[in-house]
Amino acid sequence: MVVFLLLAGAICSEVLGTVSLKLSEGFSRPLPSALVVVGYGAAFVALSWVLKLGLPVGVVYAIWSGAGVALVAIIGAVFLGESFSVVQVVGLALIIGGVVALEMGSAH
Repeated sequence: MVVFLLLAGAICSEVLGTVSLKLSEGFSRPLPSALVVVGYGAAFVALSWVLKLGLPVGVVYAIWSGAGVALVAIIGAVFLGESFSVVQVVGLALIIGGVVALEMGSAH
């Protein structure tokens, strides 16, 4: 259970870093710029702990990157006024489906 909490923390930290990167406006705003460094740093530390605890790197990276992509796209559309088309929704569904398939395949 701890490993999945660490993975969720890594995902949230990476999303924080990515959204802050957008808000930093080319690293010209100090607080969002600092959050980029903290977010990505925390994400990689948590991700390394997850891998140390024994989850397969392919599955971990698929979950981490897929969830990050989906969350950043949703946050961009809902809070940052970015476009979100039907094609993008289908693409996100395919990413999520791929992550689920990798997870199911690793369990056997």
